[in-house]
Amino acid sequence: MENQTFNMDVLQLEGLKVDPSSSVPAFILLLLIYVFIMVSNIGLVVLITTERSLHQPMYLLFCNMSINDVFGATAVIPRVLSDVFTPSADRYIPYIDCVIQAFCAHFHGGTSHTVLMIMAFDRYVAICNPLRYAKIMTHRMVVMLSVWAWGVAFLLIVVLIGLSVRLSRCRRVVPNPFCDNASLFKLSCENVIINHIYGLFSAMLTMSVSLCSVTLTYLKIAQVCLSSKNKTMNRRALQTCTTHLTVYIILLFSGTIIIILHRFPNLSDHRKMASILFHVVPPSMNAVIYGLQIKAVREKIIIIFNRNKKSQK
Repeated sequence: MENQTFNMDVLQLEGLKVDPSSSVPAFILLLLIYVFIMVSNIGLVVLITTERSLHQPMYLLFCNMSINDVFGATAVIPRVLSDVFTPSADRYIPYIDCVIQAFCAHFHGGTSHTVLMIMAFDRYVAICNPLRYAKIMTHRMVVMLSVWAWGVAFLLIVVLIGLSVRLSRCRRVVPNPFCDNASLFKLSCENVIINHIYGLFSAMLTMSVSLCSVTLTYLKIAQVCLSSKNKTMNRRALQTCTTHLTVYIILLFSGTIIIILHRFPNLSDHRKMASILFHVVPPSMNAVIYGLQIKAVREKIIIIFNRNKKSQK
């Protein structure tokens, strides 16, 4: 009886089906991507916080995105890396660790949407109401928007994971490379219709609200730019808005693919790969897109790089 209890508290991860001959290249590639995510995002946060000229609402709000990307990648990638060389039959994870990982994975996804929403609001105020921008986007407002972005996602995911944790368990195999909400409630033999409904509702609510708010925001921005004859302002607006929209489209596309693939059990291997890419592609691209596309950030990076080259000489 004690052994049975122990077994139910230790789950088995299916993980990715990696050919032994491809294990080393896969490990090295994923490790390099993870290091790049950490260095680029943490480096961008440090740059923004230490350079007073970058203490502007747009850049301070973007720090939320970089911190969230580091958080999301760390919640998933190290575990996947540790399982690359482990046989499928020996990939175990304690149930409590699985719950924590599922919470972190979904929290990262939800926060990604809410952060992009507040960044869209910032661009709306800057372009559509520039004379009142400084008065509206104060440091207090930046803090309030940041708390709102993290708080809303936190509450939605607490309920999501709570509905799965309440269930009894009759299985111990997680059909995924890492734990998520679907993996948790599929461990139960109880009726999980509430989990399906709330899971789909919270995902669709987050994505639809973010999509509608971002779409309406940029339609209004486009209207202002078309009616304005200030070419310099229009060029700057186009640059920052294109950067933001690129990041949003990557996030939306990555998340939508996972939701669609969940409805096709025969495509489980594709779903596993897509779920990992969701925690790899956006975090690895966001810092690059913002760092290279936004002129103020790019110039600071070049200055620091040139300064380091001179000091080495």
